[in-house]
Amino acid sequence: MLEDNLTHFNHQGRAHMVDVTDKTETKRTAIVKSQIHMREETLQRIQEGSIRKGDVLAVAQVAGIMAAKKTADLIPMCHPLPLAGIDITFAIEDVQTLSFRVQVKTTGVTGVEMEALTAAQVVGLTIYDMCKAIDKDMLLGPTYLEQKQGGKSGDYVRANS
Repeated sequence: MLEDNLTHFNHQGRAHMVDVTDKTETKRTAIVKSQIHMREETLQRIQEGSIRKGDVLAVAQVAGIMAAKKTADLIPMCHPLPLAGIDITFAIEDVQTLSFRVQVKTTGVTGVEMEALTAAQVVGLTIYDMCKAIDKDMLLGPTYLEQKQGGKSGDYVRANS
C-alpha cells in the first residue's frame, strides 16, 4: 500500500530534512541484495585472484563499508547516522553471476535502508571498476531491499526475494 504522505516536503512543497527529534530510538537493521552479471572468464579470474588491480572482493567490501558510512554526504535528505555494524557477503550464483548481500545496523531514530542500498551500489560499481579492462559488458542489479527491522513503520520482508 502506498502512503500519500511524503515526508521530505515542507508545507510549501519544498524539500526539507525530516525532523526526527521526537522519534523513539530503536534497533534498526536493513538488508539489501544485489548482483553483477559478467563473462564466465571474468568471474573465474575474480575467484582465482588474478585481476591485475588486486583482490576484487576485498576492495569492493571496503568500498561498500565506506559508502554506507558516507551516505548522508551523497543523499541530500539522509540523516548522518552512527552505524553500529556493516557486513557484506558474496556468493557465486552461477558461472556468470556474483551476488552480494549488505547488512547495516544501528540504534537510532531513523532507519538504515539508504545506507545499505548505497553500500550495495558501490560494491557493484567497485567490482565493475576493477574488472572493466577485461569485461565492459558487466550488468549491475537488480538491487533491492530484502528486509528491514525497527522503527515506527515496523518490520518489512520483501515478498519473493
